[in-house]
Amino acid sequence: MSGGSHTAVLLEQAVDGLKVRSDGCYVDCTFGRGGHSRLILARLGSAGRLIALDRDPQAVAAGREIDDGRFRMLHGRFSRLAELAAGAGVTHADGILLDLGMSSPQLNDPARGFSFRFDAPLDMRMDAGGGVTAAEWLAHAAETEIREVIRNHGEERFAKQIAAAIVAARSRGPVGTTRQLAALVAEAVPTREPHQDPATRTFQALRIHLNQELEELSLALPQCLQLLKPAGRLVVISFHSLEDRIVKRFMRNNARPDPLPRRLPLRAHELPQPKVKLLGRPLRPSAAEIAANPRSRSAVMRIAERTAAA
Repeated sequence: MSGGSHTAVLLEQAVDGLKVRSDGCYVDCTFGRGGHSRLILARLGSAGRLIALDRDPQAVAAGREIDDGRFRMLHGRFSRLAELAAGAGVTHADGILLDLGMSSPQLNDPARGFSFRFDAPLDMRMDAGGGVTAAEWLAHAAETEIREVIRNHGEERFAKQIAAAIVAARSRGPVGTTRQLAALVAEAVPTREPHQDPATRTFQALRIHLNQELEELSLALPQCLQLLKPAGRLVVISFHSLEDRIVKRFMRNNARPDPLPRRLPLRAHELPQPKVKLLGRPLRPSAAEIAANPRSRSAVMRIAERTAAA
């Protein structure tokens, strides 16, 4: 399997956040290369259970190498969490983890087209079994759509110039490789951020758009809440502000009781209760972890606990 190993970010902290019970049932929605899953299994007893999901067939193949009767690996997007969990016989969970980062094997495999460190086909699909590649999308998308995707999903202030450069280039021939796109972006961007390649934001934007990452997250979070038992934990690790904003808003909104019509006559015990309790402050990797794994530097972890509210 190409791409090498992967170092899970906030490994101990995330699994500590799940508060693993030896006989509990847990869901790892983003198996990757299984760092978090393996630590959860290490803390489970013989009656415990873990199911893991991933949309990337290579990650699923890695998961299916784990020979453990308490573990089951499933192929699918986490936006299908309720359906996939039910198919595996799981109707309630004691903890759910979402680590939203890319895995090192994905980034380090030139054939996947996620990184401009290699000259490779511009693919960027999490599951190469379906959907359009980045090259195919760039060949047909309107300039306004390219600009909006790069601006909104990459938070790129030079989105207009980059989109215009891509459209001008494709009139001369396909924009089909990672290095070709990175060179176009570098030429279109007038200033550079320190320690960051000018193509970073554009590559992030295209990846998020092609894989519908923000939509997937928005669909998954309410399903996590429905699946969790009272006192069950939801742990989410985000890697950029767009993801973290969705997670923060979801947790904050559910940590408030549902609004009621004004002047409705209710006793205190009849008032609606919040669905979750927020636990602690957002957690970031230590300086030591960032030094050992620079890809962890943008990570932020949030934890919420399900209440007894219906």
